[in-house]
Parts: sequence; C-alpha cells; structure tokens
Amino acid sequence: MGEEKKVGLGREIGGILKSNIRGYMMYIALLVIMLFFNIRTGGLFLTAGNITNLINQAGYVAVLAIGMTIVLIIVQIDLSVGFVAGFCGAIAAILMTQHGWSEWLAIPAVMLLGLLIGTYQGFIITKFNVPAFVTTLAGMFIFRGLLSLSLQKTGTIVIPNKGFNALSNGTIPDPTENHLITILIGVIGIVLVFISLIKARKNKQKYNFKVPSLPIFIAELVFIAAVVMAIVCLLASYNGLPWTAVIVGVILIIYNYMLNKTKLGRYIYGVGGNAQAAELSGVNVKKVKMFAFMSMGLLASIAGILFTSRLQSATPTAGTAFEMDAIASAYIGGTAVSGGIGKVTNTIIGTLVIMSLTNGMNLMGVDISYQYVVKGIIFIIAVAFDVRSRVASK
Repeated sequence: MGEEKKVGLGREIGGILKSNIRGYMMYIALLVIMLFFNIRTGGLFLTAGNITNLINQAGYVAVLAIGMTIVLIIVQIDLSVGFVAGFCGAIAAILMTQHGWSEWLAIPAVMLLGLLIGTYQGFIITKFNVPAFVTTLAGMFIFRGLLSLSLQKTGTIVIPNKGFNALSNGTIPDPTENHLITILIGVIGIVLVFISLIKARKNKQKYNFKVPSLPIFIAELVFIAAVVMAIVCLLASYNGLPWTAVIVGVILIIYNYMLNKTKLGRYIYGVGGNAQAAELSGVNVKKVKMFAFMSMGLLASIAGILFTSRLQSATPTAGTAFEMDAIASAYIGGTAVSGGIGKVTNTIIGTLVIMSLTNGMNLMGVDISYQYVVKGIIFIIAVAFDVRSRVASK
C-alpha cells in the first residue's frame, strides 16, 4: 500500500508539473538565474545587502509592470510610461527643491498629474479611436520633450528631502532587536496567503473542479512558507523590510484583488478575451480601456517617484527604456500576447527575472551592451515558450 501511495503521489506531482509547466517555468527560471549569479559572484548575489538592493532596484519596474499587465490583457500597449515616469519624477523634484513643497504635498500632486496624463491618453484612444500604439508613441515623444524642458535650466536636481529619499532607500522603522517587526510582517503575509489558497481550494471543490491531493497541497503551503520566511529572515539580518517592498506589496494586493474579485476585473479579462463579445454582453469597452490607461498613468507617476527617490535626484535621462522592462516583465510573467490572460502576481516574478539579470550582470561587471543582448534573448525565449505551450495545451 505504501509503495502504491508513493507511485500515486509521484504520478500526481508529474501530472501537476506537466499541466502547469507555463506557470512553474518562470519560478524555475528565477531560481536558476539567482543560483547562477550567486555561484558566479562567489555568494555575493544572495547576500542580505544585495537582496535589499535588488528589491529597491526592481520597485519602479514592478509598479510599471503591474499597470502594463492590465493594458496588455485588454490587447493595448503604452509606450509612453518610461518618460511619463521620468517627467513625473522631475516635477516632484522641482516642487520640493524650487517651490519648497514637502514630500507629503509633492507626492499626491505628482500622482494626480500621472492620473491626468493617463486620462488624456485614454481619452484620445477611446474618443477619437486613435490606436494606443500611435497615441502612446506620440506621448513618448511629448513627455521626453517635457522632461528635457523641465530640467533644461537646472540639469540634474539633487533632492535633499530625507523622507522622499527613504521611499526607495530606507526600511520600515523597527526598534526591536533583530528586526522582529519585519519577521512579524512576514508571518502575517504567510497567514494571509494560506487563507487565500485554502479558500480558493474550497471554492474549486465546491464546484467540483479538480484540485491537488491534500499531501501535495500541504507541501505547496510548506514550500511557500519556507521561501517567504527565508527572504524575510535574510532581510531582518540586514536593515529590515525596505519601504519599496511595502509600496509594491500594497499595490500588488489592490490590483490582484481588483482583477480576481471584482466585476471590473471580470470585464478586463472579458474585453481582452473578446472585445466584441464583451460589448454585446453589456460591457462598456471604452470605459474599461479608459480605466486601464488612467491606471497606467497613475502607476507611472508612482514609478517615477520611486526611481527619483532611488537616485535621490531627477535627471534628464530618467525613463529611458523603462517601458521595455515593464513589457518584458509582464510577458515573462505569462501575460498572453493575444490578450485576455495575465496575473499581476506572476508579473512580479517576471520583474524579478529581468532585474535579477541586470543586478547579477552588474555584479559580474558585464558590459551594458551585452546586458541588453542577454535580456533580449531571455525575453524572446520566454515568450516563444509561452506561445508554444499555449498552442500545445489547446
């Protein structure tokens, strides 16, 4: 009986891996990349200091990629996000250094600016039926020009505001020894994930959907807990949980809930799957598109704030190729090229893949030219694999 049980579990594990190869591949790729760079850098990559640095580096890309996932799901594109982020970051710097605004006034003002930019682009796309590619390509030129104009007289603006700079360089206040608050946050996060997964399992069972056996499900929970606690303890051994992780985490939770638990989320997937069918069923497709671009503008402004905070300055080159990293992160995270499919949680893994490549190659001293080549190769392999696996599963 024991042998039969082992064989049964083995077959089940094999079946799960085979049927979910698309979902697992990005995790496998991330693990391989991290282990490779850790070996090549003599253990430097997986140190607490570098993981903290990686989180802070990836923050602005993760925020952009979450917004880009929504846009790509509805089969649209936004090429302007990089320079929208750079322009918003420059405006934040100007408000704080030249007009004496505190960061707590400048940040909401810049977020409002990003929302207005997204509204403007969404209006052009939905009202005048100008393709998103053309509208946002024009936006790329416009906001690149506005970024240059805003910094034309001053050049790079160094930001002295400590609160602002702490957003992408600081950690949550933790007066306890060994950063126990960071560990507590990790434990709370694990509990919330467990509750979510258990509820999802029960809902599937309720409607007679196939679910993994209990031993496999428990093993999955244990694995998730082990990974999260390993990262949390690593961060706690250094300076604690970065503010960047908190900001990205809050945005991720909001957007994940919106996509999976709300009527708007169902509309987004419906429009991405078949816009005409969605419209015939009563969905206001133009409003869904407008939301996607307004959301993207808002998140681009937050990304600009995080990037400017990271550099502690606003520069005329900020925003260059940001949109490429965001698009690559979404597609590597499994967002379908044909639209209608995508998860913001998986997009974060895609972001970590892209930024781990950048971070690891920087540690190894790889020339920037080769870095672009490597990232391009990884990107095309990931998308080709995703397309082939989707075709094979039909």
